[in-house]
Amino acid sequence: MIDKAQFVVRETGNMFAISLEGLRRTWDVRHWWREYLTQCWFIAKVTSVPVILISIPFGMVIALHVGTFARQLGAESTTGAAMVLAIVREAAPVATALLIAGAGGSAMTADLGSRKIRDEIAAMEVMAVNPVHRLVTPRLFAAATVGVFLVSLVSLAGLAGGYFFNVVIQDVTPGAYFQGFTSLVHLPDLYSALVKAAVFGFIAAMVACYKGLYAKGGPKGVGDAVNQAVVITFLLIFFANFVMTSLYFALVPPKF
Repeated sequence: MIDKAQFVVRETGNMFAISLEGLRRTWDVRHWWREYLTQCWFIAKVTSVPVILISIPFGMVIALHVGTFARQLGAESTTGAAMVLAIVREAAPVATALLIAGAGGSAMTADLGSRKIRDEIAAMEVMAVNPVHRLVTPRLFAAATVGVFLVSLVSLAGLAGGYFFNVVIQDVTPGAYFQGFTSLVHLPDLYSALVKAAVFGFIAAMVACYKGLYAKGGPKGVGDAVNQAVVITFLLIFFANFVMTSLYFALVPPKF
């Protein structure tokens, strides 16, 4: 039991050390901006369509529950407000992070892990090129940047799915649906979603890069690293979401 606890603490420390080392040379943009743009394009390419396909039915399911409950209470006009609170504040950042971790993060781990087992990382160190600054730093910022853009896409697609289900299927008036957008929601809710998406994307890239750089055992080890990276990222994202949501409710008063 003690050995497992020591292993967890050591792994956690090494992971955050890699991230801090990647942030240490952030100012040296000229050495990593090309890789940053490449990673941004790659993450956006592999996550944009799946995240839309997930968010539309996700918004429709939320609209089904919220609309049914609101109709039972005779408060159909609050459906839009509940949809915005559920999708923009909570569902959109988490869905974005899970897609980045599952699609982009797994590819990052596989890429860095394959470079590790082919000794490309060691070759970069021999040539006095810091692999963390050259490979990890652009991936950290790319995942955080794409997360901010994707959360807006998820929010729009989810609200569109909710609009279709509430207005077309459940006969809620469009005016009542859109009027609810401003009744309980204010700008800090949007800011919270953007910050969450950036943090979750950063966490996904942090875990993926760490597992890739420390992969060992040949191709099987790379596959195991990919699996571990996705699972650990999911756990950290849900934990970070709980902490950030608690802080948000403690610091930002709700709108009445």
